[in-house]
Amino acid sequence: MRLTTSQAALIKQQARKVFGQEADVWLFGSRTDDQLRGGDIDLLIELQSPISGRVSKICQIHAALQLALGEQKIDIIALDPSMTVRPIHENAKRMGVRL
Repeated sequence: MRLTTSQAALIKQQARKVFGQEADVWLFGSRTDDQLRGGDIDLLIELQSPISGRVSKICQIHAALQLALGEQKIDIIALDPSMTVRPIHENAKRMGVRL
């Protein structure tokens, strides 16, 4: 995984601050492969209950992570029980790393 321990902890902390303590965070995509270079930070935030204000909350965590980690490409998707599980959600959990 190409995140430091402190970066992973910060991401998890911010996700729980914005979405609540039940939020589980998965890093997926190229940052899970230590052999690759560069790449954006792809995050899946999985919730145990439906959320309201999804877009606003995603924008809020995105801004907080940009300030904390520096300007870089960060893609965030959120999944809650009210949503249809899509292949991207399944792949993120199957091939990703839980933070």
